[in-house]
Amino acid sequence: MRRVAVVFAALALVVPATPAEAAPATVTWTVQPATAAGPDGRRWVERTLDPGTVVTEHLAVRNFSETPASFTLTAADGYLTGKGRFNMLPSDQESVGAGTWIAVRESVTVAAGSTAVVPFTITVPANATPGDHPAGIAASVAGRQGSVRVESRVGFRVLLRAAGEVAPGLTLSDVSAVHERSWNPFTPGAVTVTYQVANTGNVRLDVEEKVRSSSLLGLASASSGVVASELLPDGHRTVSARVDGVWGLGPVTTTVDLTSAAPATATVTTWTVPWPQLLLVAAVAALLAGSRALRRHRRQRLRDLLAQARLEGALSGTRLPPA
Repeated sequence: MRRVAVVFAALALVVPATPAEAAPATVTWTVQPATAAGPDGRRWVERTLDPGTVVTEHLAVRNFSETPASFTLTAADGYLTGKGRFNMLPSDQESVGAGTWIAVRESVTVAAGSTAVVPFTITVPANATPGDHPAGIAASVAGRQGSVRVESRVGFRVLLRAAGEVAPGLTLSDVSAVHERSWNPFTPGAVTVTYQVANTGNVRLDVEEKVRSSSLLGLASASSGVVASELLPDGHRTVSARVDGVWGLGPVTTTVDLTSAAPATATVTTWTVPWPQLLLVAAVAALLAGSRALRRHRRQRLRDLLAQARLEGALSGTRLPPA
């Protein structure tokens, strides 16, 4: 699985490789998985455990500040934000999932420039359902920005899998596509496709998403780049993708391909009226018709002039000479 470190800070996610700055701004720290001896290089904790199992893990809090600092330690359910970033529930929301499986002491004080290793226990309920149960653990410092209380958190994800039958599942629904034409008849347009994707299984999924569109009865096609994303069990999101270089000449077929442990595909057809090309054809036809009419008018004018000249010549030849 993809290894991603997470840092929880107020409403934003910050990369933990750079020490977090909290209110007060003089406190900087980082948190990472560890053994009893110290940090062990892991970016997150990932364990597969039987229901009823109790294990001990460790976290390391490193204080980069020049003064001692006290940190509040918390664990909570994990989730993905609307942008697909991992986060954990804020302290004012109650956890109901894997966040309740983790027990850690309430706080730790770390000397300036030092690292403290803190144990925490994971207790998997005997009735835990098989599959992945995301959580997070963090060290936080509270402060104020004006009259607003701000809690800055730095932590990492704890992905726990209860042993049992693994059943990946992915659904793709509400697919719609809109063709955006270019009014330059010699330039293709673009297709914007929107769809809903949901993880209906019991395990985390790494999903590769690709959209392709074709027109001219399949003779012309274009595709978007591959986008990698992550979905937790029961997770869902709305996705919007754009495919450039699509000619809107009649039916445009758009296909969404999701590649994962549980792949999914959906196709939608959009009918488009090629107004720029039709206007071009109409303009060319009007020019040809006008040119033809002008040539016809000129030929008729020439015939009329010749006829008039012949008539004048005939009248001049039959005129009687003066007596």
